[in-house]
Amino acid sequence: MNNIDSTYYLENHRKQERSTSSDSLGKDDFLKILMTQLQNQSPQDPMKDKDFVAQMAQFTQLEQMTNMSNSFQDFFENRQSSVADYSNMIAKEVTYPVKNENTGETEGMNTGIVDAVSQKDGEISLKLDDGSMVPVNLVQEVSNPGSGDDNAT
Repeated sequence: MNNIDSTYYLENHRKQERSTSSDSLGKDDFLKILMTQLQNQSPQDPMKDKDFVAQMAQFTQLEQMTNMSNSFQDFFENRQSSVADYSNMIAKEVTYPVKNENTGETEGMNTGIVDAVSQKDGEISLKLDDGSMVPVNLVQEVSNPGSGDDNAT
């Protein structure tokens, strides 16, 4: 019944790994270049203080940007949805759209009671009392069973 291609799910985009290309220079490489430059400078024409300070400022900026990028990546990875995040939906009534398999058009809404939450290939689905599996991103309403629309959360 699900006509949404799973490649569009947000969880699949979260799985993208950090690229660790050997073509890019890192902090250690920058320090090695700076040390080599200092060791091989001419005693007759040493490096000027302002050049050294400018390179150190660039190094500091590079380090801060790398740390900030790593922090954002860690934050993003830690916010991945997990089964535990959706466990509070067990024994709740959920409402989700039913799509026509041929046209992809929404034909109506269906409801069911959540029996279990499962995760497969980064996609979290709800197992309903009728045995059907519904991806959590299709759920439009969660309520207590038999409560109608009054207590929707």
